[in-house]
Amino acid sequence: MAACVSRVELSVSCRSLLDRDLGSRSDPLCVLLRDAGGGRWAELDRTEKIKNCQDPEFCKKLVVDYYFEKVQKLKFSVYDIDNKSFDLNDDDYLGGVECTLGQVVSSSVFTRPLELKQGKPAGKGTIMISAEEIKDTRVVYLEIEAQNLDKKDFLGKSDPFLEFYKQSDAGTWQLVYRSEVIKNNLNPCWRKFSVPLQTFCGGDFNKPIKVQCADHDNDGSHDLIGTLETTLAQMQTAGAGSPVEYECIHPEKKQKKKNYKNSGIIRIKSCKIETEYSFLDYVMGGCQINFTVGVDFTASNGDPKSPDSLHYISPDGINEYLIAIWSVGSVVQDYDTDKLFPAFGFGAQVPPSWQVSHEFALNFNPSNPYCQ
Repeated sequence: MAACVSRVELSVSCRSLLDRDLGSRSDPLCVLLRDAGGGRWAELDRTEKIKNCQDPEFCKKLVVDYYFEKVQKLKFSVYDIDNKSFDLNDDDYLGGVECTLGQVVSSSVFTRPLELKQGKPAGKGTIMISAEEIKDTRVVYLEIEAQNLDKKDFLGKSDPFLEFYKQSDAGTWQLVYRSEVIKNNLNPCWRKFSVPLQTFCGGDFNKPIKVQCADHDNDGSHDLIGTLETTLAQMQTAGAGSPVEYECIHPEKKQKKKNYKNSGIIRIKSCKIETEYSFLDYVMGGCQINFTVGVDFTASNGDPKSPDSLHYISPDGINEYLIAIWSVGSVVQDYDTDKLFPAFGFGAQVPPSWQVSHEFALNFNPSNPYCQ
């Protein structure tokens, strides 16, 4: 029977973040940490960084295992990222919140003020987190291009990118994918991308999807080129050589200009749905996992009589090599029906000739090197 565990994806957005950058706005990123005990926190996942934005809506979902029977303490920490290093110690802390996963999954939208430390608010900053269980392993693959987009830049063309939103049950729009920016191009062809079906439309092929095309500006003040609404069912009709075309409409231009047609054409070149199998799908489908042990007996390991040696023959019968073998073996053996594993040594003088061998069975049975 499968363990009582569900995969949950968390969508994060913030409002009114502190501004730590001189001459521009903060570049926020959110990190998800779990309580590792003893006052320590371990990172589980992190969102993308959004440039020059105090009200970020992060596109990357934070994925976590939800165990009904456990109290899972989490911390969401928001940082202003000013460099390319993965380490967050040199970035400005914009605030965080501690909670349990149970609190998040039992709220439709979990909203809390951000704190710099216990009892000290991070200005007017707030964080909003919503949870969704990942039940569907299907993935949507899309290829999209555009033609004749409006020119938005004074000295160039436009730097277009796409954002896809799904409509929530409450009627609000939730960001599910943001494309790369294509510089100075009114006829862009974005690279093929994939989004889990659950994330993209909650598995509902007729759920409204809004696509927004905008011109990217480094200061974060992106200019809207136009929008369109569709459904996955409509997009799926795109096939080899017969794309689905949509007019990209700027609502204000449509109202003001009588002879306004559109701000360009968005073309869905292909839309395919494929199943992506999980690790558990393989294991439950009968996939076996084996491992082979190779033990280094060369002199660089030190004298086995010395406690410093990895091969130390200790009074309690434990050494570094045994700990490593047990650590891997105790996990892997659950996925191997006969629980027998081939084990070899190299770099030892082996009886009866005492010649150095660089491949010998640890049980001295070359025809059957499998050990329990």
